[in-house]
Amino acid sequence: MISRRQKRVWKYVEEGSLLKLKSYLKKHCEVDINFSQGRRQRSPLHLACCRGNDAVLRLLLRHGAGVLLKDRKGDTALHVAANRTLKYGKTAYDDLVLPLQRNCPEAMYVPNRAGVTPEDLLKWMKHSEPNASTSHQTAKDPEKEWMEKLFDECEDEFFETFGVYDADDFLPVDEEDEDFGDWADRIRKEYFDKKHAEAQRLAASCSRSKRRKTKEERQQEEKSHKEHLKRLQRDHEEYLSQATRKEDEVQQGKKRRYEERCAATFEASSSKADTKLCYSDIPWPAPQGTVQEMVDVMLHGVDRKDTAAFRKVLKKQQTLWHPDKFTQRCATRLVEKDRQRILDTVTALSQALNSLAQSLKT
Repeated sequence: MISRRQKRVWKYVEEGSLLKLKSYLKKHCEVDINFSQGRRQRSPLHLACCRGNDAVLRLLLRHGAGVLLKDRKGDTALHVAANRTLKYGKTAYDDLVLPLQRNCPEAMYVPNRAGVTPEDLLKWMKHSEPNASTSHQTAKDPEKEWMEKLFDECEDEFFETFGVYDADDFLPVDEEDEDFGDWADRIRKEYFDKKHAEAQRLAASCSRSKRRKTKEERQQEEKSHKEHLKRLQRDHEEYLSQATRKEDEVQQGKKRRYEERCAATFEASSSKADTKLCYSDIPWPAPQGTVQEMVDVMLHGVDRKDTAAFRKVLKKQQTLWHPDKFTQRCATRLVEKDRQRILDTVTALSQALNSLAQSLKT
């Protein structure tokens, strides 16, 4: 459990407020900045690297931030800095990697859970850079240029979306099966293996291009480029398909628990009729979500093209969350301090459902 002062440090790092953070750490020099926060278990130094804020990073290092501290995936802050270097090049390397490397040289050789070290990531970046002597020739090859652009887009999308569909908080995990975290680690390792192999292939191709190519070699290379492009497209489609399935499983889990809680709360036996209900006891479809997210959970899995079936499900939810009917069922059971908040949320849900039903009539 982190302290109130550590939460303030995290807030300033997240906002990039350098002057506020500097003043706060000077005033509270005893605060420990080597703590983990959130589901990813990242430290303030991880967050500074993720934001690309080199000034905040250097300030944290001066106040004793630990470079070897790992997050949930086993990544150190230097892993995060190296990943950002792969996306943004030498600027990120000078701003983030060099200060961390000077502060803790041994961090370059620390592997994460996938067995990848920051040194490996930086080597792959160097292999992927074309030689100056062949840059002019590469620019004249539109097929190769298109392939490299698509490869970079896949890399950017991977770093932006990796970890978004984490279902650990919603679905039960079978210890004997591969959970979502293990699956994500495996996909990450496979991706970097392919990236490394491609970098080696490009380096070898650049060295061979120094000699004059025959017509057969050019045709073979063009064929190889097309096949590689198709493989990249297939891998990208498979990745998106797996992510969509994981998201659907999360929504199904939410809806199943919502229906079970509704049955337990609204259809309770007479022995439980006098049990008091606070805000968290109400079976909200998405307890921490918005009204629209709650409606999405209620109607998940219903084919909206089948108008009759969709109207039937929608009518059931309208009846369940109608303010007057809800008051008749639960008014005497509501805890007084949460009463108004509960009724306001019920009213908002009812209005959203009524608006959706009205749109079907037009």
